[in-house]
Amino acid sequence: MTTNTDHPTRTTRDGDELGHARWWPVSMGLVRRSLGNIMRLPSAFIPSVLMPLVQAIAFSGTYYAITQIQGFPTDRSINWFMPLAVLMGSGFAGIGLGFSAIRDLETGFYDRLRMTPAPRFALVTGPLFAAVVRAVVVSTIVIAVSTALGARLAHGPLGLVPLYTASIGIAVIGGGWALGLAYRFRDMRAAAIMQLTFFLLLFLTEAWTPIEVMEGWLEVVARVNPFNGILGLARLGYMDAPMTWGDAWGGLLAIIVFGAATLLFARRGLARLADT
Repeated sequence: MTTNTDHPTRTTRDGDELGHARWWPVSMGLVRRSLGNIMRLPSAFIPSVLMPLVQAIAFSGTYYAITQIQGFPTDRSINWFMPLAVLMGSGFAGIGLGFSAIRDLETGFYDRLRMTPAPRFALVTGPLFAAVVRAVVVSTIVIAVSTALGARLAHGPLGLVPLYTASIGIAVIGGGWALGLAYRFRDMRAAAIMQLTFFLLLFLTEAWTPIEVMEGWLEVVARVNPFNGILGLARLGYMDAPMTWGDAWGGLLAIIVFGAATLLFARRGLARLADT
């Protein structure tokens, strides 16, 4: 390969010409495009806000008597269900990337991107950054409305840190998983798998009741489900018990491990797409 000594380029094995385009500006361009779609297609974003709000309100009202369980960690049912709703909204902010990626694959947008010198990893990081921004927006709205309806932090503003950490982590996990499936299936067949797996992982936890009062197979699954730790992390600031590292490390570890695994899954899916 001949290079110009005034403007040297370095080519990776994926064909990324890093001297022509760095991953950061390309990623930010994809973030702006993704967020711009909110203004152009608000009907695709509004449900991701309304769904967790409806869940937080409906669950906390329907299951209000759950606070009467002996030893229940809070006297407000919305404190228990609001973090679950936040994670649902954040997860679907990530999974929504898969739907967008499928549309871009079907319309040929990805083919045009692959013909440019843009670093290929930016096609993963850009959408994921956009998912994180969407997750933060959705989480903030749900928290604000829930606070107006009676949700209260048990440990002051510091309690928001684990909630936002879990929210961002779930968005990254959902986004990596959705992108990996989109790159492999390349059509809407992947949509059902994206949603079903996420629902199962999140709901087969302490979503409804503390694990101590569960019985049968659900208790067994909830105890080994890593998402149970992430949900526990999200709830830390709203439970009456003190926030401790022992309660937080399991959720943080699950976010790191699942986040790395889904990013690798998405990256390999993109490499497979480039080979075809």
